[in-house]
Amino acid sequence: MSDTTTVPVPPKPAAMRERPALLRLASMLWADKFAFAAALLLLAMIGCALVGPWLMGDAAGGQNLRARNAPPFDLSRGWLYVLGGDALGRPLLARIVVAAQNTLLIAAGAVACSMIIGTTLGLVAGYRGGWTGEVIMRLADVIMSFPSLLLAVIVLYMLAPSVANLVLVLAITRIPIYLRTTRAEVLEVRERMFVQAAIVMGASTPRIVFRHILPVILPTLLTIATLDFAFVMLAESALSFLGIGIQAPEITWGLMVSQGRQYLTSAWWLAFWPGLAIILTTMSLNLLSGWMRVALDPTQRWRLEIGGKRNG
Repeated sequence: MSDTTTVPVPPKPAAMRERPALLRLASMLWADKFAFAAALLLLAMIGCALVGPWLMGDAAGGQNLRARNAPPFDLSRGWLYVLGGDALGRPLLARIVVAAQNTLLIAAGAVACSMIIGTTLGLVAGYRGGWTGEVIMRLADVIMSFPSLLLAVIVLYMLAPSVANLVLVLAITRIPIYLRTTRAEVLEVRERMFVQAAIVMGASTPRIVFRHILPVILPTLLTIATLDFAFVMLAESALSFLGIGIQAPEITWGLMVSQGRQYLTSAWWLAFWPGLAIILTTMSLNLLSGWMRVALDPTQRWRLEIGGKRNG
């Protein structure tokens, strides 16, 4: 009888364990070329928001009256004027890059706040139920009874327009979306076998909610948040266009469109380029949300995995 000994195998480093998952995710993204292009564009926008004010802040605020309403693609004044100049001679390229920070910051802040608050209230309303759930749902009904844009207009007329107030107002108007979605998902997931098994085994309510229920409904919430990001960005642009959003010297894409409105017949590029930035960003978010809906669904993910293997 031979004496065999088992040599323990050391665990792989975390980076090595995560690499296949990251490669698989990249392969699924590459399988959808439109989603891949959208992801690249969004990364470029995020890069502009992070480093744009540091690189082009001075150029975006510097006035040059000799370049008032300078036409696009005229490089005689430098490469910063490739998209033209505004009514005060400031380069549009620099202003669009700098404006990306406020535009994306407001949208991201509003979506994050509304998602956290709405998801928390939805988890309570769906799992606890009773009079607590009814009170929470009636609160959502009250918020949804007002048109979101009209509610934002009323509140911003009473408050001073600022980034914080815009985030607050837009977050309040979007809370019911996450609240009602989370509650509906919780009502279905809590009846599943693995949740009932956790209850029988004596797991605490926070553990059941955050370890068993929330991971199941999180992909749905992330897909909604991606779509909602585009909606909130358009709402902020509309408020800035109406003159009750961000005020100068702060700048957003919506404010740039509003400032270029009076020059549409003589200098169309003042409103066209920031409007194009809004359109491309929202389109990219919509494309990426469609990819996420498939990639996060185990029953449909195989389509992207097969496509990634064929492309590889």
